[in-house]
Amino acid sequence: MKVGFIGLGIMGRPMAENLIKAGHSLVLKSGSRPVPDALIAAGGRACDSARAVAEEADIVITMVPDTPQVEAVLFGAGGVAEGLSPGKLVIDMSSIAPLATKDFARRIEALGCHYLDAPVSGGEVGAKAGTLTIMVGGPEAAFARAKPLFEAMGRNITLVGGNGDGQTTKVANQIIVALTIEAVGEALVFASKAGADPARVREALMGGFAASRILEVHGERMVRRTFEPGFRIELHQKDLNLALDGARALGVPLPNTATAQELFNTCAAHGGRGWDHSALVRALELMAGHELGQAAG
Repeated sequence: MKVGFIGLGIMGRPMAENLIKAGHSLVLKSGSRPVPDALIAAGGRACDSARAVAEEADIVITMVPDTPQVEAVLFGAGGVAEGLSPGKLVIDMSSIAPLATKDFARRIEALGCHYLDAPVSGGEVGAKAGTLTIMVGGPEAAFARAKPLFEAMGRNITLVGGNGDGQTTKVANQIIVALTIEAVGEALVFASKAGADPARVREALMGGFAASRILEVHGERMVRRTFEPGFRIELHQKDLNLALDGARALGVPLPNTATAQELFNTCAAHGGRGWDHSALVRALELMAGHELGQAAG
């Protein structure tokens, strides 16, 4: 397929690489930065505007940080909407507000085109491996058309429902991920301060009912103190804001989500907005006066 891809950051770049490897023809736009040379060398072609991407591609994918950026890319001056013609498909794979997504879908459909919201989970590791979980909202026919692209980027691919339902699923995912990171952090800080080796505690727990992907990947990051971002704290803060704002509108209490957000806020206040979200453990360590691996006192 002839695909346009807009947004080539930590997640977008490897996703685009996997589409090229799968044989699709890509035209590319990377925000204010140049398109990476490696993507050009692999066969991608750079465009100077989102409008130009939409003019050349049959399917346009956006992968940018937040709701305002998606709106700007789609509907701003020189945006995707200006380059669309009837029958084209827009797929937003960013993680943004579900209500805004429904509005964007209506505006794209008014141009005679189709729209899917298809946020992802799996972080940089999953993006590079092509094993992302992809949560899709939109029409079944558009989903069927896009599925070969999704299969090049992910493994667990689900059409959840109509437009906005993909984003709602991603918000639910981010609630679970944040709370599980917090639980793993609490457990390892507790074990470490009690005098146990947190690396061996993690290894033991991986064989029991507490085993999880978060314990496996993020628990190892906590023990090894490797907090280079696969998914930045500031982005998880954004996602939890979506959860808390939506819950407020729906009248749904999310008490532990609010606590996790405050722990992320603590990290941000200590210069950690750009840390990997597994570094939430640092807020717990600060309160405990104990760092993982430190001698018990």
